[in-house]
Amino acid sequence: MPQMKTRSLRRLRRTPLLLIVPLLALLAVMTLGGGGPGRAGNTAASGFDHALDATLVLREDDEGRGFLGSATLWGDGDRVVTAAHVVKDRRSVIVEDRHGRSAPAQVIASDPRRDISVLALATTMFGPGLVPGSGGALTGDEVFALGAPLQAAGTVTRGIVSVPARQVEPNVPLRLIQHDAAINPGSSGGPLIGADGRLVGINTRIADGTRLFAGIGYAIPVAALSGMVAGKLSPVPDLGLALRPVTGRIARLIGLETPRGVLVDHVESRGRGWRAGVAAGDVLLSLAGRPIMTPGDLGMILGEVTGGTARLVIWRAGSEIAVPLDLDPRPAETGALGAAPAGLQRVQSYGWAGLGVTLAPGTRRVAALTQTSPAWAAGLAEGDEIEAVNGTEVTALSLAAERIDGPRLLRVLRHGRRLHVMVDPWATRRPDVPRSGANALDPAVVVF
Repeated sequence: MPQMKTRSLRRLRRTPLLLIVPLLALLAVMTLGGGGPGRAGNTAASGFDHALDATLVLREDDEGRGFLGSATLWGDGDRVVTAAHVVKDRRSVIVEDRHGRSAPAQVIASDPRRDISVLALATTMFGPGLVPGSGGALTGDEVFALGAPLQAAGTVTRGIVSVPARQVEPNVPLRLIQHDAAINPGSSGGPLIGADGRLVGINTRIADGTRLFAGIGYAIPVAALSGMVAGKLSPVPDLGLALRPVTGRIARLIGLETPRGVLVDHVESRGRGWRAGVAAGDVLLSLAGRPIMTPGDLGMILGEVTGGTARLVIWRAGSEIAVPLDLDPRPAETGALGAAPAGLQRVQSYGWAGLGVTLAPGTRRVAALTQTSPAWAAGLAEGDEIEAVNGTEVTALSLAAERIDGPRLLRVLRHGRRLHVMVDPWATRRPDVPRSGANALDPAVVVF
């Protein structure tokens, strides 16, 4: 017997370390009563119990109880947060937990721009809500998305934080958490939690242009949720402006030395921008002393400059002008109007007829347009009135005499709205064509 033990020890010494470690771990589990298959998995799953209890489903408060989406129990359990697009303009909904208990909830605050709504419960029957995490999300952090994707309540998916702060919509002063935990329609409003079970944010959307999850999901960070619950988020003022980035080509055509600021496509009558004297064709350079290089910059400034009047610097016809912009959260009233210029197109030593454009005699209006022409392909439309070329106002006479020997940025008036059209007959790809007055098909235009 002693000889057998000695031989066994010799064999153990010759066994690779990589094989010994798992063997010792297995012996430890058996010694400690680790139990049968699945025990470790069940232990891990039990860590989600509280988070799942705090993950709610929202339903319509009528007889049909139609499914709306997901929601997250907050704080002491008498508040619920969700995405504003889940409740839309409803004032009351039914909240339901995974145990089948339900209660009515009233929508007490909503910010459609940031996509956050806060609901009040008259009961704390669902228990305490999730505890907000601190410190913010970091790239690579493990996260779990909970909710009812495609109405499948109680679903948990796992991923990591891909980007901790990404501004998805330029006109919204909010940086979302980008992650790759699978979410789908129905997930909106459900919690995104960290590995410690604390709330990181609530899921709000998937990548644009996709109906179902494609590896990119977005969540509203907990800091914004806390501000909304506490009533500390200022509403984002509506400027009544449609803006586009100033590219290198646009800067050259309108006379800017370097690409900077954002170009004004359209100004809503009697809006804040209109009252400040902003005009189509202006370039917005800075607000409240902070430079504007992209529409997203303006969006973030609007989220941080609260109320009062801010100094807006614009570039117009080669000069910089400072105007006061009213940012009071109250609705805008009326005021005075500013001028307007801008517009773009591209060709090489053509007249308008060479571009397939027929101007009504003695006017700046497009009377007819050949639907195979470069101007039509660029987005010019019959009935458009061409107000400016490369940032310079034109008359009917000067427009008719125009010889087009390069790109032209046109500002046109269409159905009461102004927009810019770029014509480039030699472009290697088809441009994004604005076919509506709001540039709905032109992703470069951002409405503020």
